Amino acid sequence: MKLLSWNINGINSSIRDGILDFIKKENADIYCFQEVKSNPEKATMSEAIRNGGYTEFWNPAEKKGYSGTLIYSKKKPLAVIHGIGIPEYDKEGRVITLEYEKFILVNAYFPNSQHGLARLGFKLKFNEEFLKFVKALEKDTKKPVIMCGDFNVAHKEIDIAHPKENEKNAGFTIEERNWFTKFLDNGFVDVFRHFSPDKAGQYTWWSYRFNARARNIGWRIDYFAVSREFMKHIKDSHILKDARGSDHAPIVLEIN
Repeated sequence: MKLLSWNINGINSSIRDGILDFIKKENADIYCFQEVKSNPEKATMSEAIRNGGYTEFWNPAEKKGYSGTLIYSKKKPLAVIHGIGIPEYDKEGRVITLEYEKFILVNAYFPNSQHGLARLGFKLKFNEEFLKFVKALEKDTKKPVIMCGDFNVAHKEIDIAHPKENEKNAGFTIEERNWFTKFLDNGFVDVFRHFSPDKAGQYTWWSYRFNARARNIGWRIDYFAVSREFMKHIKDSHILKDARGSDHAPIVLEIN
C-alpha cells in the first residue's frame, strides 16, 4: 500500500501545474493534501479523481482561500472525522481523519507560528490538543495511527539547512522542537528519520526567495509519523524532492 502526503499550497494552482498527471503517475492508494485553499464546489479536480477510482474527503477552512485538508482514497474508510473537536482550530480545516480496518489515518496541517512568532501560542496549544486527539484515537479504536502532513517544524538541526540562523524563527523555536520530541516520546515514530537517521540535506520545503530550492536551502517540516507498534508494517518512507507544483515536496509512505 502506498500513501502520499503533500502540502500543495492551493489545489487549483497545482492543477495548472500538472498535479493530475502526477497523481496518475504515482498511482498511490491514498493521497493526503494540505493547504488546499479551496472547497469541493470550487475545485476543478473532482471529476478526474473520481474517474481514477478515488473517493474524496474534504475538510475546508471557513475562510476562503485559506488552509484546508483533503484526502483521496481508493480504499473506502469505515468512518470520517472532521477536525479535533475544538472550534478555533476546526474552523481552519486543519485535520481530517479516516478510520480503516487496520489503522487510523490522520491528515494534518499544523499552524505556522508566523513572523515575529505572532501565532506561537496558538500553535503550541494546537499541538497539545492534537496529541490528545491522536492518543485518544489509539485508545478508543485500539488501532495504530498513521499521521501525515505539514507539521510546520524542523525537529533537529539535521532537518534544516541553516539551524543557527533560525533558532528564534517560526518552525525552529525550541518550544516547537521540544513539543515534537514530546510527541515522539508518546509512542510515535518519525518514519523518514527511522530509515535515514543521519542523512543530511533532506528537505520538504524551500522558500520561493533567494533561489532556495535550486540551492537546497530548505527545511524538513512534512512528516509521516506512526504508532510505534505499526513500524513492523512499514517498508519505506522517502521524499519526492524533484516534484514541482508547490513550495513543498511530496513525501511517500510504503506499507507491507
